[in-house]
Amino acid sequence: MNLSSPSAALSIRDPWALVPSLGNLDAYISAVNRLPMLTSEEEQQFARRLRDEADVQSAGRLVLSHLRLVVSVSRQYLGYGLPHGDLIQEGNIGLMKAVKRFDPDQGVRLVSYALHWIKAEIHEYILKNWRMVKLATTKAQRKLFFNLRSMKQSFKSGASDADAHRNTLSSAEVAQMAAKLNVKPAEVIEMETRLSGGDVALDPQTDDNEESYAPIAYLADDASEPTRVLEARRRDALSGDGLVMALEVLDARSRRIVEERWLKVNDDNSGGMTLHDLAAEYGVSAERIRQIEVAAMKKMRKALEPAV
Repeated sequence: MNLSSPSAALSIRDPWALVPSLGNLDAYISAVNRLPMLTSEEEQQFARRLRDEADVQSAGRLVLSHLRLVVSVSRQYLGYGLPHGDLIQEGNIGLMKAVKRFDPDQGVRLVSYALHWIKAEIHEYILKNWRMVKLATTKAQRKLFFNLRSMKQSFKSGASDADAHRNTLSSAEVAQMAAKLNVKPAEVIEMETRLSGGDVALDPQTDDNEESYAPIAYLADDASEPTRVLEARRRDALSGDGLVMALEVLDARSRRIVEERWLKVNDDNSGGMTLHDLAAEYGVSAERIRQIEVAAMKKMRKALEPAV
């Protein structure tokens, strides 16, 4: 079939069959570049059908004839390291939005109107996916994000050989860029710093099942791990008010034995009295003191059960 004429390429029953999947990017770009642009009269005709009759086929023909525009615009954003196919796909979404809103009576061609929508959709995709942390939120920051690289290159092209190798902006360049883009100099410096950095994968990236030392191993904050936090709170409660409550259920002798055996620390870091010392004081055997101690511990453990 001869694709050189609009009637041959855009009037067949299923014109979308001419465009392959984006999975084969080279074939896709080659196909859309062979699709001819509509004349002004054809564009007006299809646009009016879409507006007045909601003709989906007319919308498809308007979109198909401008797919090459999306490919051309998407190439301008390849420096951000995102897949070209994804950029084209997002640009196509912007193109379809433009076709839907296009008014043929405004006196402009669709190519001029669609350019804004295509770029806007690609910009949004880049800001959401170029970094895990969103870089630009306000309109001024978005403008700064997409102009910083090109402006840095223009500064380098007009600089001396020594300055051309600098990776950072000088204070004069920062001030000039801030004035031109209507942002604060501090915002220029912050954006340059964030753009010069990169994302770091916390989990190990390995395909051969070998152990690797990833940042997750040394950046993990064990103190903030939920189960550890709960355990620490429970331990603090038991060692404070819980211990006082448990001691109150004991008689005076049992309480003193527990305190001497487990809670008392002398100045020389030695413990309290031994079983034999307590046995001599109370006039009983050391085994009897041990039995009292065991019974007291059971009472205390039972008293602490509601708090555990």
